[in-house]
This record gives sequence, structure tokens and C-alpha cells, in this order.
Amino acid sequence: MQNLKDAAAKHLDTVTERTMRICEVPSPTGLEHHRAQFVASLFQELGYEPEIDDINNVYVRRGNKGGKAVMLLAHIDTVFPAGTEITVRRDDEWLYGPGIGDNASNVASMITTLQILDELGIETDSDIIAVANVGEEGLGNLRGARQAVERFQDELGAVVVLDGRIGRVTTSAVGSVRWRVTVNGPGGHSYGAFGLPSAIHGLCRIGAAIADLKVPEQPKTTFNVGVIEGGTTVNSIAASANAIVDMRSESAQELEKLVAQVRDIVDTRAGEGLETEIELLGERPAGQQQETDPLIVKAAEGLRWVGYDPTFEASSTDMNIPISFGIPAVCVGVSEGERGHTVHESIRIAPFEQGLALAVRLSIDATDWVAKG
Repeated sequence: MQNLKDAAAKHLDTVTERTMRICEVPSPTGLEHHRAQFVASLFQELGYEPEIDDINNVYVRRGNKGGKAVMLLAHIDTVFPAGTEITVRRDDEWLYGPGIGDNASNVASMITTLQILDELGIETDSDIIAVANVGEEGLGNLRGARQAVERFQDELGAVVVLDGRIGRVTTSAVGSVRWRVTVNGPGGHSYGAFGLPSAIHGLCRIGAAIADLKVPEQPKTTFNVGVIEGGTTVNSIAASANAIVDMRSESAQELEKLVAQVRDIVDTRAGEGLETEIELLGERPAGQQQETDPLIVKAAEGLRWVGYDPTFEASSTDMNIPISFGIPAVCVGVSEGERGHTVHESIRIAPFEQGLALAVRLSIDATDWVAKG
């Protein structure tokens, strides 16, 4: 086990450099092709033969034992739109850049994990399928993780997701449903046609009714109207208005209940003379695991081994997908950072040593557990 820590320390500069190089390649959700090609080239430098699928997931396989395998997932997309200026830099303690922690650091660590296993000559007890996947952020709807898991679901014994910060163990999946709610009406002049129903007024009624909903604190369930658009001028009765609604819960049952309540509000509260429609923008499955589940225990043991007291949480990550398929999964991160999802994001360099050691050990432990059935 000390060999793993020594190897991680040896590769601190390696993983730092890879993180910076990956971050420099733009990768907005839905436009990940350039980063996919670059990540594939990094795998090729290590002697692997990566495959890029039709949505720009990058796959490599380590081992040829057959049987049950462990999938490593690290998403390559970022929250930043096309054209965002990307400046990556470092000082003695920190790396800086949009998406440097989320998720360039974890992609670099996944690649370096395979490199360390190769250099130490470790033959894992089951195969590892490493996937640099698309579509985790925003309205990507976890499509990359979904396609990867669907492709290999019959042979997957476990999935390890690299995302987030070191110290946290994601045990359960926060599910979500995202809608665009549109209200349409006749429109007209604000004075001359006064009295005709306004789409904006109808949308406001819907939003107010949603705001009055009562949801449970446990399992945590939430809703949010995040974006509102509509109308043309101050002196026009709006003919159309829309809002983007986000609904989440740790519980599939509570999420289903919330969705039904919001649907009823959309169908009934806009007002007379107005029509409503719902467009599904995204849907992430919910699922719960326990802190005592074997893969969760192994992740916690790995964190203690590298000096962290683990905290357990529910979150919305690529882990949602394997859990929804009934495949044991866990999500851990490799570093600590600040100002995530902003162009001023930064991560500390030193924790990479512990994070990389954790990723390598967890890969070994997971393959051992899967091989033992």
C-alpha cells in the first residue's frame, strides 16, 4: 500500500500538468469533441487504444479477464459556453482556470491512475473500463454516463465516479426533472386590448403557486423557477412567456409526487384564455445507497488511509445512472478548490497526492470486490 502512496507522490507533477492541459481545451456541454480528441491522445501516449463513440465519450479498457468489470467515469464537459476565455495558470500552491477542478483534475487523475497501475505492474482482479464522458453538466442530462452504462451494463459490477472534492463520499443520487413551461395567449396592446389575458401574468400565477408548495426536509426535496422569459414591449400584453423549472429529491417517490403537483399547477393555474405546455429539458434518476454498502465502505476506508475524515452526502452526478440500473456506485474527488462553476475557479495542488493515491487504491479495491462476487 505504501507503494501506491509513493507512486502518487512521484506523479504529482504529472497529474498537475495533465490537469492544466485538459483545462485549456474548451469543452462546453454538447460541444465536447475537441477535448474528447485531446483526452484520447493522452491515453494513446500511455499505450492505450482509445475509442470515441458517436456522442464523444472516450473509452479505454485495461485488462482482458472478461467477467464483471469496474467502470471509472470522469466527465469532460464544463459549464462554460462556447467562446469563454480560458486562461490556465499556476503558482506554488494553486491551479487556476475555468473548470480546472470540475472536472479537468478528475479526468487527469483517471488517466494517471491507469499509468500508475501499469508502472507498478498491478494486474487488477477484474477489468477496468475507463470512460471520459460527456453531458454531465447543466442540461447534458447525464447522456454520456447513460450511454456508457447502457453499453456495458451486463458486465458492470461497480462504477467509480471521479468528480467533486476530496473528503466527500457521494452515497446517494439526487434525482431531478427540468421543464420549460410555456404560457401562450392572444397578445395585444396594453391599453387598447386591456382585459385580454397576459401570458406573463399567467406565468406569474404558476410561479407563485409553485412557491407555495410544501415539500419534505427529509428526504430533501426542492424546487426552483430559475429562468423567466417573455413579452415584447412594456406596452404590449404578452402573447408568450416561459420559465425553466428545476425539481429535485433524494427520493424517487418524493420527486414523482412533486412533479405531479407542479404539473397540476401548470395545467390549472395560468388563468382563463391562456394555454400551457411543458417541454422536458432533463431528467436524472434518484437513488439511495447506505453508508454501510461495501463500495461506500471502501471509499471511506481509502479516504482515511490518505488522511481525510470522510463526509457522506447525496448529490447529482454521473453516479445517478448506474444506481438507477441497480449497479453499485460511488463518487469521490481528488482535490480541494474554490469558486467552482466560475471563470475564477481554483484548486490546491498538494491534495492531488492524496487524491491520486485514493483513486488508485479505490480502483484496486473495487476490482477485488467485484471479482469476489
